[in-house]
Amino acid sequence: MRILILMDPGIPVPPQGYGGHERLVEMFAKEYRQLGHDVHLLVGPGSIVEGCAVFTYGKTGFPPSARAAYTAVLQAWKFLWKYKNNYDLVHNFGRLIYLLPVLNKPVKKIMTYGREISKRNIKWINSLPNKNLVFTGCSNNLVSRGSVAGTWKTMYNAIDFKKYDLQEMVPDTAPLIFLGRIERVKGCHTAIKVSKASGNKLIIAGNLSVLKEEQQYFEEEIKPHIDNEQIKYVGQLNDEQKNKYLGTAKALLFPIEWNEPFGMVMVEAMACGTPVIAFNKGSVNEVIDDGTTGFKTTDYTGMIESVNRVDSINRRECRHIAEKRFDVSVIAKQYLELI
Repeated sequence: MRILILMDPGIPVPPQGYGGHERLVEMFAKEYRQLGHDVHLLVGPGSIVEGCAVFTYGKTGFPPSARAAYTAVLQAWKFLWKYKNNYDLVHNFGRLIYLLPVLNKPVKKIMTYGREISKRNIKWINSLPNKNLVFTGCSNNLVSRGSVAGTWKTMYNAIDFKKYDLQEMVPDTAPLIFLGRIERVKGCHTAIKVSKASGNKLIIAGNLSVLKEEQQYFEEEIKPHIDNEQIKYVGQLNDEQKNKYLGTAKALLFPIEWNEPFGMVMVEAMACGTPVIAFNKGSVNEVIDDGTTGFKTTDYTGMIESVNRVDSINRRECRHIAEKRFDVSVIAKQYLELI
């Protein structure tokens, strides 16, 4: 089978730093190829995926300007129309509008969402003649907010477990870790309070937002607590650093204040054997197996109590359970079963 994978331009595949969906695109491209398929990608400049044919379009830069985004749509349309008969499957991780030239063509199409879904766009695209189109969201929670029309399936996000090392034991003095973009809805301020109340060190890792209000949040509510002793900020992590910091942590704190569509960092922690302690919002209820891969709680007090009993979790079993559910080899096959 010949498969075309689309991704918005702006960040190359694979990304050098932040870029969640771009990592997914690389993983699925390689896994589809491993399964014996001919894989092509239509992605941003600078992209290289071993063993796959890569076609580039658009401009590097995120977020894109309105003009760049408009131009990218036209370029995607031109490519899809020209090669509409060359593919058996088009798997789109980019904008829904890219699929317009092949919407009513026989080629099978998967439209994958990893962020909030525009119900208006879903209703609009389904009002047009279409065939062989399946929508996927990365959690039941996300799908429930977007499945207003068309055929929908829940397909969890994946990681390549081979890239993460199991750490079966960590000392009692091991720190907690918060890993994510430093924005209020991610709850870094709560992670700091929990670490102090429970007498644990905390590693804060992640990129700073470009938004003015979020930069103010960091300066006023996070930075004053960073003393490089109990609370340490290590910045944005590459893959090697992420493996190190997650693996040597006692637990990942995930005190979100919004309906996170998935939260890939939870699975990355589990791959290292590190349990996750999270507020039960968004996809958390689906991702964490309570008492096995972490703890789900509803408030600050519950998070402190969970930290104090995190030693009850078997780190090897934590990884094993997560791998059976979220490894890329598992999810890629589930995607292909859709068509």
